[in-house]
Amino acid sequence: MSPELITLLFFGGLLVLLLLGTPLSFALGGLSSVFLYATWGPDGFFMVGSRLWSTMGSFTLISIPMFVLMALILEQTGVARALYRMMHLWVGGLPGGLAIGTVLICTIFASMVGISGAAVVAMGAVALPAMLSRGYDKELALGCINAGGGLGVLIPPSVLMIIYSMNTGASVGKLFAAGLMPGVLLAVLVSLYIAIRCFLQPQLAPALPKDQRFTWPEKFAALRAVALPLLIVAMVLGSILSGMATLTESAALGVLGALLSSLLDRSFSWKMLQGATVKTLHITAMIMWIFIGAHVFNTAYNAMGAQTMIMSLMQDIPGGYWGSLFVMLLIVFLMGLVLDPVGIMLITLPVFMPIVKQYGIDPVWFGALFVIALEIGYMTPPFGFNLFYLRGVAPPEITMGDIYRSVWPYVSVVFFGLFLVAIFPAIALWLPSVLF
Repeated sequence: MSPELITLLFFGGLLVLLLLGTPLSFALGGLSSVFLYATWGPDGFFMVGSRLWSTMGSFTLISIPMFVLMALILEQTGVARALYRMMHLWVGGLPGGLAIGTVLICTIFASMVGISGAAVVAMGAVALPAMLSRGYDKELALGCINAGGGLGVLIPPSVLMIIYSMNTGASVGKLFAAGLMPGVLLAVLVSLYIAIRCFLQPQLAPALPKDQRFTWPEKFAALRAVALPLLIVAMVLGSILSGMATLTESAALGVLGALLSSLLDRSFSWKMLQGATVKTLHITAMIMWIFIGAHVFNTAYNAMGAQTMIMSLMQDIPGGYWGSLFVMLLIVFLMGLVLDPVGIMLITLPVFMPIVKQYGIDPVWFGALFVIALEIGYMTPPFGFNLFYLRGVAPPEITMGDIYRSVWPYVSVVFFGLFLVAIFPAIALWLPSVLF
């Protein structure tokens, strides 16, 4: 049987299993084990064990449950409510001000937690009812939370950036730095979209009446809400980017900051901590099982010679460098419509990285583009994670159809941001070049 036919059967079988709803780790690991045995016999499993042992021994892996735990603790504290009240006081008097403030809070929250769901759940519970009660268009309100929450996978610390680093060898510090400016750019673009649309259609997001606005002393007093988030951001990002701490040490500092936040907010309880740690265990176990399945997939993929065939196919794509880059990002986006982002990363990176090296594409820049494409997948129907996070905290009158319809203008804005980062690589690479 020719390598081309084997590769076609391999990817076709994987697609069928995923469409049947087979858990990703078992679809990857089970199918790959069959093909690996058919190609190399029992000796193939020694390769899997060797590669898996070296990866699981990485000290960097400890940072993943740490950042997840930090996010889950912060989700339970009053940080989000305090930030939202501060934004309400400062920008509520502008048309669309609460929606713009929500995006800015999501940006701040993203720089503390490293995962998407925390910001979406927090703002869905706090900001959405406030905007709806003040006459905001429900699709505008839902969309700004969805788009703002997605920034958690791009703005450091980002769990997806850590997984990308472990699979490509790119520096985590450089990746974190490369995600910062694009993340801020996307937040600005989304805010500009809201501001322009609300200027043209003020009925979509009415400003607070003058008699409900606040005095300057009240506004300045509310700024204290920013102090604690900035402290946590400084502890995590400052320690990484300055070189004072490793990724794992900074993650531990982040957990300490989150615990201090819960104590100061008087939201700490042993029950809350137990719930956060158990949920962290579930999420980490899910990621690790996908890791195991992906390693079997990667080994089988290389053993069958599929890498050589895929690279030869990519060389035939019109446009060369830019054509290949476009196709890779398009594949990530399309997979994001139906698959888990961690799984997408672990399936595609073994296929993409040889192509990235062949064309001399900067892996740090490609990492920023890759994660933005994954972020769009978080936002997009039918299975974007943020859509279901939002459905879980939205009022009963909000339907899944409302949430689906709300995302498309924001998806267009994020696509425009992805285009800008692709055309102007310095947006992602300037800060890493300065810091490293």
